[in-house]
Amino acid sequence: MFLGALFAAVQASAPRSLLFYGVPGLVLLLWQGGRLLNKLWWEPRRLERALRSQGLRGTSYRFLTGDLTEFGRLNKEAWAARPLPLGCHDVVPRVTPFLHNNVREHGKTCFSWFGPIPNVTITDPALVRDVLSNKFGHLEKPQFPALTKLISDGLTSHEGEKWVKHRRILNPAFHLEKLKLMLPAFSACCEELVSRWAQQSFGSDGWCELDVWPELQALTGDVISRTAFGSSYLEGRRIFELQSEQAERFVGAVQKIAIPGYMFLPTKNNRRMRQINKEVNSILRGLIGKRMQAMKDEEGESRTSDDDLLGLLLESNTRHADENGQSTLGMTIEDVIEECKLFYFAGMETTSVLLTWTMVLLSMHPEWQDRAREEVIGLFGRNKPDYEGLSRLKTVNMIIYEILRLYPPAVVFSRKTYKEMKVGDVTLPAGAFIELPVLFMHHDPDTWGNDVHDFKPERFAEGISKASKEPGAFLPFGWGPRICIGQNFALLEAKMALCMILQRFEFELAPSYTHAPHTVITMHPMHGAQIKLRAI
Repeated sequence: MFLGALFAAVQASAPRSLLFYGVPGLVLLLWQGGRLLNKLWWEPRRLERALRSQGLRGTSYRFLTGDLTEFGRLNKEAWAARPLPLGCHDVVPRVTPFLHNNVREHGKTCFSWFGPIPNVTITDPALVRDVLSNKFGHLEKPQFPALTKLISDGLTSHEGEKWVKHRRILNPAFHLEKLKLMLPAFSACCEELVSRWAQQSFGSDGWCELDVWPELQALTGDVISRTAFGSSYLEGRRIFELQSEQAERFVGAVQKIAIPGYMFLPTKNNRRMRQINKEVNSILRGLIGKRMQAMKDEEGESRTSDDDLLGLLLESNTRHADENGQSTLGMTIEDVIEECKLFYFAGMETTSVLLTWTMVLLSMHPEWQDRAREEVIGLFGRNKPDYEGLSRLKTVNMIIYEILRLYPPAVVFSRKTYKEMKVGDVTLPAGAFIELPVLFMHHDPDTWGNDVHDFKPERFAEGISKASKEPGAFLPFGWGPRICIGQNFALLEAKMALCMILQRFEFELAPSYTHAPHTVITMHPMHGAQIKLRAI
């Protein structure tokens, strides 16, 4: 079995020109096999001994796949298990069962194996912030180019000078003054949503049942379509549908990415992911081309139609190139396409997940729903929320922060060492992964107290810094220079949507709802979010 797996790996990674008959070919094949044997067996075993010698505990290395098989098995078991009791927010064992077991058995700083790569888990909030702030030296994000490009090879996957350039070009599109200009688009999309809900068939008791999860996905897909592409948002809806399917397929692929050559195999999943990527790229190339031509035709004229993200990005890109005196210093068309794909995935996914869990938890805790509605009606009455009012929200802010703590969209952040470096008390080898488990940290009783699994928005009454024993333990959008560029966009959109829903409806959990959170890149409700609505 060991030799068979090794030979399969050799065949997958060796150039075809090496696989010919004769002594020279055999020597080259053996040489390639020796390199793979070192990479897939001897080197991981050496690294395991080095980590254990520093006092770290963790899983034992398994040839080729490391802990990926066990990771997948535990996930399947957790997803097949009975749903959690209603009102139970102790979600870590279900959502990240492998991490939960590893920390419980080996301690809060431990290691596991992503294929042949050591994966060191760090949960101390101060140390995590230092890692995200690059206090120990530059730490890269793990790169899987063959897979990353199928989702988005945008800002979040760049390093070094390219990341600096893209962040500088993108920043103007996310300035607060620009986001204020997008509020009418937020409001229009939310008005369509609540109006559609108001037209549902309500029973004799005044209530109707609705799965709000796909509804809120559609809402945030529409918002990102309008704010990214303005009048072309209908074309953008197809991108939303395709990116949603791509995210589902991504999860199945990422558990096998450590196997050499896997992403180049013509599996059904791999073929479909490439088809989706090709269609998304084609739609975006057309939208970008039309916008660039329109900007060229209107050059020198006053334009008010480019306050969407694409227009702001293209203007910033042109300005960056002009200031540097060379058009080649800006983004290429391919770069812009990848950033637009990131707009879609991050912009739609993060906010839809946040809003869905908000409605679920406010249904579980109606006293907080009543308090939030009272605040919203007091500030806006039945009028559409404006920026000044949204910025004065206190109870709604507390609720949103507590939901981001209990149900953060991203359950883990990862970094990678590019050279040997000391992180805390541990010296890590080049190429090691560092796992920063946000969900676990947000549910750690040592940081948040014995009521860590309770829904208590009041813990944020004095702000984020005083909500826990460790300032900075709240990391739903990351930390440091790579903190999420779109966090203000997501929070503003979520507040607008929640306020308009609270103005128009009361809601509670439907009998068909089952509480079964699980991860599809972000944390989803596994069986939907069935809510009963009553117009008010």
